[in-house]
Amino acid sequence: MTQDCTASGASPQTIRNVRRQFATQLSIERTRLLYQGSLLPTLFMLLNGLLCAWLLWSPARYLLVGVWLIWLLALVALRVIQVAAFDAATPARQAKPTWQRMFLLGSAFSGLTLACAAIVLVPVDNFVQQAWVFGLLGAAVLSASVAYAVSLPAFLSFALPCLLPPILFLFYYQAGLQRGWGWLGLILLAALMVVAWQVNRLIERGLLRRFQNQALIEQLQEAQRHGEHLNQVLLSEVEQRRCAEDQLRQAQAGLEQQVAQRSHELDLANHALGTSEQRLALALDASELGLWDWNLESDEVHHTQLHALFGLDPRQVRSVRADLKPRLHPDDLPLLRRTLVEHLKGRSEDYCVEYRVRHTQGHWCWIEDRGRAVEHGPDGKVLRMLGTRRDITARKEQEEQQRLAATVFEAASEGIAILDADFQLLAVNQAFCDITGYCRGELIQRNALDLPCSRDARRHSQAIGQALEQQGRWQGELVEARSNGELYPQWLQLNGVRDVRGNISNIVGFYTDLSARRESEERLRYLAHYDDLTGLANRALFRLRLHEAVQRVRLNGRSLALLHIDLDRFKLLNESLGHEWADTLLKRMAQRIANAVPEADTVARLSGDEFVVLFDGYSNLSSLVRVTTRLLDKLRVPQRLGGHEVVVSASVGISLLPDATFDVNALLSQADMAKQHAKHLGGDNFQFYTESLRASTLERLQLENQLRKALDERQLLVYYQPKLCLRSGRLHAAEALVRWQHPEWGMVPPGEFIGLAEETGLIAPMGEFVLRQACWQACEWQRQGLAIRVSVNLSVYQLRQGKIVSLVRQVLDESGLAPHLLELELTESQLLDSVEHIIATFRQLHELGVKLAIDDFGTGYSSLSYLKRFPVDYVKIDQAFIRGLHEGRQDAAITRAIIAMAKSLELKVVAEGVETREQLAFLREHGCDEAQGYLISKPVDARRFEALLANPGA
Repeated sequence: MTQDCTASGASPQTIRNVRRQFATQLSIERTRLLYQGSLLPTLFMLLNGLLCAWLLWSPARYLLVGVWLIWLLALVALRVIQVAAFDAATPARQAKPTWQRMFLLGSAFSGLTLACAAIVLVPVDNFVQQAWVFGLLGAAVLSASVAYAVSLPAFLSFALPCLLPPILFLFYYQAGLQRGWGWLGLILLAALMVVAWQVNRLIERGLLRRFQNQALIEQLQEAQRHGEHLNQVLLSEVEQRRCAEDQLRQAQAGLEQQVAQRSHELDLANHALGTSEQRLALALDASELGLWDWNLESDEVHHTQLHALFGLDPRQVRSVRADLKPRLHPDDLPLLRRTLVEHLKGRSEDYCVEYRVRHTQGHWCWIEDRGRAVEHGPDGKVLRMLGTRRDITARKEQEEQQRLAATVFEAASEGIAILDADFQLLAVNQAFCDITGYCRGELIQRNALDLPCSRDARRHSQAIGQALEQQGRWQGELVEARSNGELYPQWLQLNGVRDVRGNISNIVGFYTDLSARRESEERLRYLAHYDDLTGLANRALFRLRLHEAVQRVRLNGRSLALLHIDLDRFKLLNESLGHEWADTLLKRMAQRIANAVPEADTVARLSGDEFVVLFDGYSNLSSLVRVTTRLLDKLRVPQRLGGHEVVVSASVGISLLPDATFDVNALLSQADMAKQHAKHLGGDNFQFYTESLRASTLERLQLENQLRKALDERQLLVYYQPKLCLRSGRLHAAEALVRWQHPEWGMVPPGEFIGLAEETGLIAPMGEFVLRQACWQACEWQRQGLAIRVSVNLSVYQLRQGKIVSLVRQVLDESGLAPHLLELELTESQLLDSVEHIIATFRQLHELGVKLAIDDFGTGYSSLSYLKRFPVDYVKIDQAFIRGLHEGRQDAAITRAIIAMAKSLELKVVAEGVETREQLAFLREHGCDEAQGYLISKPVDARRFEALLANPGA
């Protein structure tokens, strides 16, 4: 209102009067709102006070709680009386400031009353009552504070007396949780002040807006009264001039007739204009068009159908730039701006543009906007524009649905055709053309049943038409022909589309080519029974054939034999040649097996390089031996593979079905057991299953289980066989040997479990155990002042794992043993397995300071070229040569040669298996460095070894 007065040129005194009037009205309205809104918080405070009194009611507090409750009732009654008196007062009396002061005084007493309850009545030692009472008082304070926020003085007169005394008291009082309640009250006071300030601002703004609107209405009413006054003055002037008009009436008699005629014409024109306007309004409503009129100078716009289009009230839209532009979609704004600029520059008579607008409900709606410039300034600048807007969201969604439908129609993998009721083709997709082999031009407007690609459908046309008429759909499998005459299986599904009268107007057909599916089914059926790589029967088909053969055995008593074939060293070939050549090899071997046993009932591949041959009705064992021998001979025939000549042998296990009651699974396991035995014997042979083989296998299996258990339960021991230095005559080294002390079997000989540990891979944890025990024992002897070198045997399995260097380093670090007191032994025959890898490993061990030795030297394929490359320190002569020193000249010569060769290579020589003094004398005479054997001592435990060190002759 102040801005309107200033804009209209009002004087400063008038503005001050208006502001003073607003301030007075605002004060009166606030007082009225305070009295009107105080009744409900007062009653709520009374209710909470009664609940607090009920909670705190106890014999010790009867008087105090009663006095407080009476005081509260009195305050509530006074407030009710005040509200009733204020409501009964006239508006003039309500404007007096006394009412506001009385309200402030009452709210202050109310606040103090609640503060007294919080300070005096709340017990110190009862947290539950504290929570209830403080919660109820807080609720009363909250409701009253929100209601009194109409006036900040009223809010402060209540909130400060109500909350500040309890807060100060709670901070001063240190017992219990009082300080926490004080912090809670302080937070509540701060929150209430913020809320009251915000509520006060909102109410004040609303009141000012309402007063401004009332002042505007009063101005309008004053202007109306002023207009009526002018009308009355005008009427008096008319009366004064009527006399003059009477004098001129005669002169105007001729003109009156013309005026009457003109008036009649104007009435007709007005009537026509009104009718046109009514028709225009109806047309706009029917077409859902919104008419807009835009004044570009003032940016004011008038718009119809605004609520229907945007969900906006017409009063909310006064300006295009301020009210409509922010609702436009950012992506559409450049197009709209470009179109408007082109039209404003006179490059188009009118314009039409589509864009998106944010609806008040939050969604985007599409608008079609048409308009043109209707008024220009002297300089040609557009001053005014008219146009229409229409909601085209439904059309856009329909277009999008049509686009998606067209995309799905074309992108569908199935052939789709749309026909009329007479099976005339109206539309087909590309998949239909691909299936039938025809192009669209050859299909459209042709009868689908007359096409060469619908011969089978034509035969079922009567059933198809009957099903469509009765059920609205038909589906079935047909055999149709493509354009080139190729036949293919087709699944056809026809769906009828009915019009509003229920008659079929269109037919939608879905054509599926089942060729690939049939091929896949045949492929799956083949893979379910045959191996994809070799073409032989797979495990499933083999078991089926085996069960059928067993049934025949039970019916006619025929004999049954099973050969389990495993290619020897196929894993090595796979790693060397690669998987592709290995697959080629498997296919060739499978073909050889199938060609070698044409009399077999079934040849199957079980897995990997394992095959089985089933003989249903063999004549005798000699025929089986002959067939198996022929099979092995054909398998080992050399063949060229990847530029290499490869010879592949096989191990075959044979099991026989003794009677018809025998278990089929046992037959398979027996053949596998015999095959494993053949492989254990070196491969390239066949073995029949026997009960002794089963017993031996079970025994090995039991031994393997017990050996695993021995590793877990620490049944293994480490014995030490002393080594004698032939130069000094002292025991200065020992070989660590593993022993197995079984709780039931006693001491198990090493020959029974060392080989089994090598086969099963248990040699790795066993070797690690021996290494750790030997290093810890040598370190213990080192702390006792005995520098004993311990030697530990390595297995090739440990070297293949590639962890031996890190393991030795870790054990040396953990035990604290000097590296030169550890010696690692590897047999000569194992050196030829991955020579380069072993040389690299030995060099790494040698860099650690560990001593290295070649065990059983002379028994393998000795090579001086390899020996000079291995960084070894000791050479151990095999006991076979030591045992024959006095039996012939050859062993003595070999021993002398080995000692001489080692000396020339600056290696030390150790002789093992020394059992006689003559052998010892021979070795000492020819320069052998160390000796070990039963002559010196058998392997003993650590305590016995220490006794030997103390008394070498014992």
